[in-house]
Amino acid sequence: MTMQSPIWRMPVTAADRVLLEIQRAIVEGDIPAGSKISEPELARRFDLSRAPLREALARLERCHLIERIPNAGARVVTLSKEGLISLYQLREELEGLACRLAAEQMTDAEIAEVRALLDQHLSTQRVREGESYYQEAGDLDFHYRIILGSKNPYLINILCDELYFLVRMYRVQLGMNGPRVSRAFDEHKAIIHAIANRDGELADLLMRRHIGASRRNIELQLTGNQA
Repeated sequence: MTMQSPIWRMPVTAADRVLLEIQRAIVEGDIPAGSKISEPELARRFDLSRAPLREALARLERCHLIERIPNAGARVVTLSKEGLISLYQLREELEGLACRLAAEQMTDAEIAEVRALLDQHLSTQRVREGESYYQEAGDLDFHYRIILGSKNPYLINILCDELYFLVRMYRVQLGMNGPRVSRAFDEHKAIIHAIANRDGELADLLMRRHIGASRRNIELQLTGNQA
């Protein structure tokens, strides 16, 4: 059975529910990057009292989706070249490690599930046409499945809880469409092939190159948007 991260438990409290809703809204840009957080407005929008809303906002801050600025209140994080580089440097190191561990730890059945997931991506999206490669969060996300496959709880906590939605914010808003999507899909196939062959060193190298190429693609889009 695929290992599950705690972040994907079913919401129990009102704060859990609104956390997931605001996460999705920020990641997909419905609540724009850099925008000021208005607690009364969010309370009305999500039909929530102030106490659970504040709990949800504190958890969003721990996920790096919002930041508190002295004398200015809370804002959604801004997508920047500097932030991208820092985040993706960390991704290269940690997801490369996840691949090495996954090559040792994933069962043949788990590897087959990831291959089936990639087949599903290919059949349901316009990947080969180079138009879009949108991956839903959690178990439908290739990277998420590889990280879980590492079976390392500390690594999973960092990549699937603490940093996951900030990474998705960059990926969803700037990295899941355009000419690179076909190459990204082929890189995913090569990574899982290396893991299936129990070649952790190669899987590590391929993941590092894959994330580096994604960073450069997003960096170009950020530069174009800011021009």
